Amino acid sequence: MPSGQRARRFQKETRLGLVRRARRMDRVLAETYPDAHCELNFENPFQLLVATVLSAQTTDSRVNLTTPALFAEYPTPEELAAANPEDVEAIIKPTGFFRAKTKSIIGLATGLRDRFGGEVPGRLEDLVTLPGVGRKTANVVLGNAFGVPGLTVDTHFGRVVRRFGWTTEEDPEKVEQEIAKLFEKRDWTMLSHRLVWHGRRRCHARRPACGACPLAPDCPSYGEGPTEPKVAAKLIRDRSFA
Repeated sequence: MPSGQRARRFQKETRLGLVRRARRMDRVLAETYPDAHCELNFENPFQLLVATVLSAQTTDSRVNLTTPALFAEYPTPEELAAANPEDVEAIIKPTGFFRAKTKSIIGLATGLRDRFGGEVPGRLEDLVTLPGVGRKTANVVLGNAFGVPGLTVDTHFGRVVRRFGWTTEEDPEKVEQEIAKLFEKRDWTMLSHRLVWHGRRRCHARRPACGACPLAPDCPSYGEGPTEPKVAAKLIRDRSFA
């Protein structure tokens, strides 16, 4: 479809048309990424909470290399809360911003110990009271450790939904509110995984693999990256890069 015709098509889109297009695109995402899941390794809600905080500004693979030693040394909130910060810093240093992250994870562990009986709460309004825990982190934990639907608006999610024309919002909380209106609540967690996987594997920030994207017919941003299939195919990443 010529670029001008494509632009006019999306400019005239109705609200119902947007909902139908968004859900159609999600079905394609489900077919494209049938194995989409949280790429942080964890055995319990506490581990996922800490790992998600550590994942800021680094890759999930880097966090997964770091957390085994951390959890071996501090397997419970009580033990992490009582840890020497310098010892924790030495373990998590490879994840970057290790001093701030140490303060956050010791702080959240202290909050779990003192206010929640050493257990990770299963409500968003409780989780966001913990140091270093915002809505994104809370929704990761709720969706993947408790089965409570939530939208995880990280940088990949935000970039992809704006390119899709599902929203023009930049603020993560507003993005969350806008996307929530397009889908059934039960679909939120898996939608988040698919969007993040798509952002990491095809819809890159600098050079999206447009010519190798199954969503091209429904994407108003088609053409931001190479459209020649062979060129675009070389941009697809099989591994997770945050």
